[in-house]
Amino acid sequence: MSKAFLAAVLQDSIDCTGVAAQRAANDLIEAIIDELKREGGFTIPSFGTFTVCETKARQATNPRTGEPVAVPSGRTVRFKASPGLKQNL
Repeated sequence: MSKAFLAAVLQDSIDCTGVAAQRAANDLIEAIIDELKREGGFTIPSFGTFTVCETKARQATNPRTGEPVAVPSGRTVRFKASPGLKQNL
């Protein structure tokens, strides 16, 4: 799914201009990012839950050279599908 696809769905759903749909798609994505930063996660009922998880520093291997590479700790987003979504797939 792309931002353009999301804007097209919004445009068809609420019968608005393409510019307004693109602005709504951008605002939706920004709201999701802000909520992840502020709360550390959020849930879309009947779809799933997004959570921010901390990753530990670790050693990895460069597949081309075989040399060990240090990977720093960081943050990533994890998604867990709701039972309703799993059932519909």
